[in-house]
Amino acid sequence: MSPAPGELRGRRIAPLAGVVLGAWLLSACLCARAQVSAPPAAQPSPDESRPAGEADDDAPRRQLVRWNQYEGPWFTLRVGGGFLYDYAAYGQDAESKEQAQLSPAGGVRDFRLLFNGKLKFVEGLKYTLGYMYDGAAKQWRFRQTGLMYDVPALWGDIFIGRQKEGFSTNKIMVGYQGWTPERSTASDSFIPILADGIKWTGRIPSGRLVYNLGFFKDTLSETESFNKNDNQAVARVVWLPILDESTQTLLHLALDGRYGQSNDGYLRFRSKPESFLAQEYFIDTGKIPASHNNMMGLEAYYRPGPLVIGMEYYLNYVASRETGDPVFRGGEIFAAYLLTGEVRPYNARGAYFDRVSPNRPVFSGGPGAWELVLRYSYTDLDSGTVRGGKFWRITPMVNWHLSDNVRLEMAYGYGQLERFGITGGTQFFQTRLQLQL
Repeated sequence: MSPAPGELRGRRIAPLAGVVLGAWLLSACLCARAQVSAPPAAQPSPDESRPAGEADDDAPRRQLVRWNQYEGPWFTLRVGGGFLYDYAAYGQDAESKEQAQLSPAGGVRDFRLLFNGKLKFVEGLKYTLGYMYDGAAKQWRFRQTGLMYDVPALWGDIFIGRQKEGFSTNKIMVGYQGWTPERSTASDSFIPILADGIKWTGRIPSGRLVYNLGFFKDTLSETESFNKNDNQAVARVVWLPILDESTQTLLHLALDGRYGQSNDGYLRFRSKPESFLAQEYFIDTGKIPASHNNMMGLEAYYRPGPLVIGMEYYLNYVASRETGDPVFRGGEIFAAYLLTGEVRPYNARGAYFDRVSPNRPVFSGGPGAWELVLRYSYTDLDSGTVRGGKFWRITPMVNWHLSDNVRLEMAYGYGQLERFGITGGTQFFQTRLQLQL
């Protein structure tokens, strides 16, 4: 019997995975050793580098600030990257097997290189470049890449290039920094991971209100898998009624809006069951003849210290007379608690959560940071004459943050799919090794 597609993919990438894994483990150990031998220092954000004014007057004009960071007279450079390796197995009942055929698989979820820094010849100008290997297509592709310019007088910044649209906090967050291995099926169905265009992000002086507005077009992304629209406009407003650093308490409330013109006269919404290695999509509307779609999103996040409780909900209105102008919907609700006492950082400038940094990393003799997560997600793609399916899933899981660079994820999930006139149940067993620099 011939092997399943997932098994073939796993076999093809095994040598590459071994090489990359070894290199990244070596890098992680070097970073951990540096942390042990040197006093603790604040970790820079991926888009930040050391300001030129902090350099000593007698320092050389060109120097390596860290082994992966360069400070020069004209520009700075920080080199980073990420590597994700997944394994997934499934337990399907008879009805689920009629809807989709899933088999155990292991493979590289993501491997990328990141370059960012400042261009010193223009005050406030920064750059970023992301380059990712797409294992399924066997191609290298550009991810978030562009120029950002700070406008302090207007309390904001402008980004031009390939980037996150700015709809949904969960989607804005880097995938490496999220709570679960994959975003919800509603998020994957409705919101592109990236887009090409221009986006303004601003705030009021008190920092209690953050907003963004973006315009995007698919001129350079026609062949990209994330291309869902010919052009789109996106807006997001975040209100922070509670932002208390002394008690580390936060309340984040947001409203999102999005207009998307159809892609060559059609729209399509589909998602795998929150498992990248799944061989089939669980929900799928197929191509819908449509002129455009309008989306609305509601968000609420509450962080009283080590606990984070959050929810996002989306309504997707599709302008398609042929199918009865369907309205699709979905979202998620979750809770995450750090048993070891860490508090998940929040980037108030961009209004999103950042990655966990363990108080006592494993490589320094500590336990790392242990995080318990419970999420429920739901998506309904049945509306008008479209029958894309209804799917819900509940996922309890554990994240072990060994250091700032290494994370292990262990997830169990149970989901039900209502499609093709039957309802099937599936169990999900997922693990992930995450390396990040």
